[in-house]
Order: sequence, then C-alpha cells, then structure tokens
Amino acid sequence: MAIKHALPITREQDFAAWYQAVIAEADLAEESGVRGCMVIRPWGYGIWERIQRLLDDRIKATGHENCYFPLFIPLSYFEKEASHVDGFAKEMAVVTHHRLIGDGKGGLIPDPAAKLEEPLVVRPTSETVIGAAFARWVQSWRDLPVLINQWANVVRWEMRTRMFLRTSEFLWQEGHTAHATAAEAREETLRMLEVYRGFAEDCLALPVVAGEKPENERFPGAVETWSIEAMMQDGKALQAGTSHFLGTNFAAAQNIRFQNAEGQFELANTTSWGVSTRMIGGVIMVHGDDDGLRCPPRIAPWQVVIVPMLRDGPEDAALVDYCKALQTSLAALSAFGEPVRALLDLKPAKAATKRWGWVKKGAPLIVEVGPRDMAGGNVSWFRRDQLYNEAGKIRSIITPVDAFVAQVAELLSEVQASLHGEARAKLDANIARDVTDMAALEAFFADARQAPGWVELAWAKPTGVVLDQVVERLKALKLTIRNAPAGAAPVEGTCFFTGEPAVERILVARAY
Repeated sequence: MAIKHALPITREQDFAAWYQAVIAEADLAEESGVRGCMVIRPWGYGIWERIQRLLDDRIKATGHENCYFPLFIPLSYFEKEASHVDGFAKEMAVVTHHRLIGDGKGGLIPDPAAKLEEPLVVRPTSETVIGAAFARWVQSWRDLPVLINQWANVVRWEMRTRMFLRTSEFLWQEGHTAHATAAEAREETLRMLEVYRGFAEDCLALPVVAGEKPENERFPGAVETWSIEAMMQDGKALQAGTSHFLGTNFAAAQNIRFQNAEGQFELANTTSWGVSTRMIGGVIMVHGDDDGLRCPPRIAPWQVVIVPMLRDGPEDAALVDYCKALQTSLAALSAFGEPVRALLDLKPAKAATKRWGWVKKGAPLIVEVGPRDMAGGNVSWFRRDQLYNEAGKIRSIITPVDAFVAQVAELLSEVQASLHGEARAKLDANIARDVTDMAALEAFFADARQAPGWVELAWAKPTGVVLDQVVERLKALKLTIRNAPAGAAPVEGTCFFTGEPAVERILVARAY
C-alpha cells in the first residue's frame, strides 16, 4: 500500500528540495528579506536553545567561562595576521559610515561627513579582537591558561546560501584559549574536539568522524585544524564542528606575551573552536524522513505533545482536565537527567491538522486523547521515529494512562538510541575502503548529482605544490578531503595520490 506522506516531495525525488520543504513545513525557519539571512522560527530556535543549554554545560564543565565581545572589529585588527585576513577578506561585511541623510528624492544615503576614520568589520570570527584582549589580560605565567567562550552571531557574506547550512548571518559559539605551552594548547584543541564529538553523538544522535583536516582545509592562520564530519542521508559530508590549534601565530600578531617563571618573555599558544546553527541542518538531513523532521528527544523543545480530540461538545472541559492531569504527571518525570518537556496543544484547530503539524516538526512522542480514551482511562500514542506499521497506517498504541506515564522516560531513551543507531548504521555501511585507483574513484562518484558515500584512502600527507595538485584533481570530481580520522587503524602501503609511503588514512567525499 502506497503511503501518502506529509511533505510535498520525497528525499528520493529531490533531496535539496526535500530539505527546504522540511524547513518550511516544520516551521523551522523562513526567508528574511535579506539575501542569505533567515528568520529562525520558535520550533527551530527552540532546538537551538536546547543545543546551547546542553553544549554550554559541557563547555563549562571543562573549566571555560562565558563572556561577550563586540560585533564590530577594527579592520586593522585583521591586517595584523596576513593569512587570516586573506582567508576572510572575500566574506567580510564592512561598516564605513555611522549616519544616513536624505538624498533629496525620498531615499537615504550615507552621510559623507559621517565616514568612519577606520572601517569596522562585522564579526566573521573573533580571534583578532579576543587576541587584543588577551594581550591586555596576560602578563605573567600566573595569568594562564585563559579559557573563555562566547555565544554570538557572526556574518560571512556567502555567495551561495542555504538555510542553516550556509547563511550570511548565523548563530554559534566560539571558544578561545591561551596557554603557556604548545603541548597544553594542543591538548585543549583535542579536548574540545572530543567535547564536540561526544555532544553530537549523545545529544544530536549524530554519528561523526573526528579527525585532522589537511593543510589546505585549515582555518586561516591555524597550525592544525580538527573537525567532526557527519554523513547526510544523501551520502554527502557535513563539517559539523571545528577545533583549531593556532600555535603562536595570533599571539605574535596581537602581542600576547607573558613572563615565565624564570622571568623570560614568551609568546602564548592559543586555540579557537566552534559549532553553529549548521548543526540543525545536519540533524534535518540525518534524521528527517518524507513526513518531516524527526527530532532527537534530547534537543526537542517538546518531547511529548498531547493533542486532545476536542469536538466543541459538553465533554470537552472534562477531556481538557484529563489531558492537563497527564501533562502534570509527565512534567514530574525525569528523562536524560531533566524534567520531561510535555506540551498540551489547545490551539483552535482540527486534531488531525495538529497531529500532522507535530509529525512534521518531529515531536518524539505524540499523544492523542479522545472521549473514548478518557472513558477507558487510556491514551493513544505513537513514536515519531516509528511512524507507520506494516499496513502503512500510523502505528498508534492504546495504553492505560498510568502505564504510559510509567514508560515515557524509557520510550524517549529508545527514540534517541534508535535515531542514533539508524544513522550509525548508514555511516558505517557507506564508507568504501576498496577503491584502489583513480578510475575506481571516478566510477564511485560517477553521478555528479549523487554521493553514494565516502571513500577512505591511504595518504602520505603531502604539502605545498603536491597537495595543490591533489586538491585540483579532486575538485574536478567535486570532491574534498574531509579529515584524517583520529584513532584509525595503522596504514600500510603507499599514498593513493603520490605513491609515497602512506602515514595515515583520509576520507574523501562530496560535501556541503
């Protein structure tokens, strides 16, 4: 029996159009009127708030403190670190005037008399302005380490935009630290990479591969860049978070020096690391189905949604009271170490309309209660991750209300684990390790519109011109090197591209 799905297009028909349909139908975000910028609607922002809450706790548990730095950064700050300004120059939005005046035709123009002495860059990232602060804060080895984080918005003027994945303005957190030694800074870089990996797996149910980026993919000005990479349902990779070891590059540019215990002056070693609202795009493309989003319970704004089957009759008041009692019982429960988030949906709309609205939003558990359920002391409920039965009907289960309440915490854990397990199985099954030459690599990615998965290759870690040549060969196939997986099995033989002795494994993929 063919299932009529809630979305107007399926993943198989057009994955890109399906992605946009999920965002629209699940009320996650919408266009803002400014190219590349989006309005994040309450359900989408609620997911971001959950990400903030859970990740912020993990960041603070590692000893970091939150702070805030200005949105506007003097252009001269960027000019101090050459590779950094080169890396971001094409994406910078610049403020040159501080006042507008009328143009005499009913419009507005910048006031020539209000031109700024120095242009201000709208924050694309904060290494430079935070480095200037570190230079003021750090005088002695006793001032180290400095461990800070900020939650903010940034602007990078993207040419090709897609909601959540690549927008001109996005929300993120960026951590910045300063250390006495390179060893301590490297340790910090990998510690935060592991925080991101654990957060993605545990909270987003997003299986990822953590590893080091190749030289050409490093953050501008970094010595090393590490990432977590997730596989989307269309086989493409998504960089879901990065952690950078900056060495003394920014310290030299910003004069972050300290007097060591022997009285000598040294440059500090710094790091930076961040994740953004791009993670929500990853959740959509990893967990979504042809009926909309499937939201992992740990980040769902509402984990259980109660929909009373109201009929504008005399029994409605009693039914609402019955549902309110259920909501109270659920809120008294704990799941994942927090109170269960239960919503009673009393919006003036048909129950079927509300049901499908919550299906598209991806609420983990949806409970429907009608007069017959109330008379029998029951509820009807279904899991969003297991929507249909073998007959293609919604897998609704009738359960005594007390029995349902008693199993809600376990059900939420099962949904979380089910989503992760499904995504993990796809990731593990779609990394090819038997591609031995360029002809086979080209054949694997023969369809330019499809990405059957990733390919793992032996790698000699070339640099300079040789690396540039490899990058160009891959670019012709619309491929990139994602990372060299940390903890991968030892590699033998020669590099796939250069024939030199291999030193590590790399993942090659099409990517967002």
